[in-house]
Amino acid sequence: MARKRQHEDHVNHEAWAIPYADLMTLLLAFFVVMYALSTVNEAKYRVMADAMSTAFGGAPRTMSPVQVGDHLMQGQGGARPTPIKSSPALSLPDPNRLPSASPLRSASALRDEDQLRRAQRQLDGIADRLGAALAPLIQKKLITVRHAGLWIEVEINSDILFGSGSASLDQSARATLAQLAQVLVPVPNGVRVEGYTDNSPIATLQFPSNWELSAARAASVVHLFADQGLQPSRLSMIGYGEFRPRADNDSQAGRNANRRVVLVILADAGGPDSGSAAAPVAAAGTPSPQDRLTNTAGAAPTTPLHAAAAAAGNAGQPRAVPAAIEGVN
Repeated sequence: MARKRQHEDHVNHEAWAIPYADLMTLLLAFFVVMYALSTVNEAKYRVMADAMSTAFGGAPRTMSPVQVGDHLMQGQGGARPTPIKSSPALSLPDPNRLPSASPLRSASALRDEDQLRRAQRQLDGIADRLGAALAPLIQKKLITVRHAGLWIEVEINSDILFGSGSASLDQSARATLAQLAQVLVPVPNGVRVEGYTDNSPIATLQFPSNWELSAARAASVVHLFADQGLQPSRLSMIGYGEFRPRADNDSQAGRNANRRVVLVILADAGGPDSGSAAAPVAAAGTPSPQDRLTNTAGAAPTTPLHAAAAAAGNAGQPRAVPAAIEGVN
């Protein structure tokens, strides 16, 4: 009797594919859920959170819930959104501008030709008195007076004011500056004193560099003017050190020209015939030394100043207004 042959069970070698497919499906679903949670609409979420908090009797979690669409939230009624009012722009001081103790006229005042003529007439009068008071020193070329635009420059060689490496005024220098102060005391114009040096190095305990030396020399002149009766609110000083040279420092003559003190007398809108001290004429900024050097480089010599001759040639013609003028007080 023949034996029955037993069937061998077929082994399925691809059974791993089923759990692997299940795993991939679960991973796909997991990442879809994670992506959906990562892109939450913040506005709608805040609206929903506030609505649920209000429904359960809690206080709103936001100061002003976000309005989505045309649907008004509970408690808003028919109120319309309130527009935000812009605050006025703050007027911040410019650190590059010198402080002023009195209110300045607006730039539009410069367009007033009558005001410009008054300011120019006043500067002409000051220039006349300066030329008469300083005539001997002007003839010796120790002092230079320039009239440009709406300011007057009085350039004094430092050698007649200070000793080498010193910021103390000599007795003869005090007498010269006292004559200058007598001309400036009766007028209301702002005066800025600028100190300059050559490039000779200095490193003392009192003056570590030429900046300190030039500033101290300008301050000495300012103090003398205040002692002579000029109002301190009209005075200011600045030290440029060796960094605003007028000539080349390679020669002795150039170094002598660079050691100087410059007085910048700015125009006043009131004028000499107004009888009152009006605010100084002002515009965008103070004339810088480089601007003044540029303006006077190509001009005819104006030293000494005799207004009789200058006024005859310029009668009825206002001078060109400089690009940047500021009343310094």
